[in-house]
Amino acid sequence: MANEFNEQIIAEFRANKGKVGGMFEGANLVLLTTTGAKSGKRTTSPVMYFEDGDRYIVIASYAGADHHPAWYHNLVANPEVTAEIGTETYELTAEVVGEEERDRLYAHVVTIAPGFAEYQEKTTRRIPVVALHRSA
Repeated sequence: MANEFNEQIIAEFRANKGKVGGMFEGANLVLLTTTGAKSGKRTTSPVMYFEDGDRYIVIASYAGADHHPAWYHNLVANPEVTAEIGTETYELTAEVVGEEERDRLYAHVVTIAPGFAEYQEKTTRRIPVVALHRSA
């Protein structure tokens, strides 16, 4: 299911220098490795990202589900993450952006990837926006 699906995407990403086909073909994907909020276990999730200046933006949409994805809970508890983009690996710090900035970034993302508008419409939760930046 979701885990098998993610494992296939992760394997394809790593085998093809950050490129994948199928529903994510042409999308900017990051392999985001977080530390479990409860388990402490490192888990990798493929997530679409967008660039905003010198930071990467990820959206905790979970395709419009009524709850946040596990990776979001993990990075809130443990903001130090590993990001694989293309063939590069970065150690980054995750920060949930404030409301005003969230609205600006989410609106921008919708212009690039209109599906994110549908995700927000499908749920009553306010989908969080997370900025990933290099650790100081």
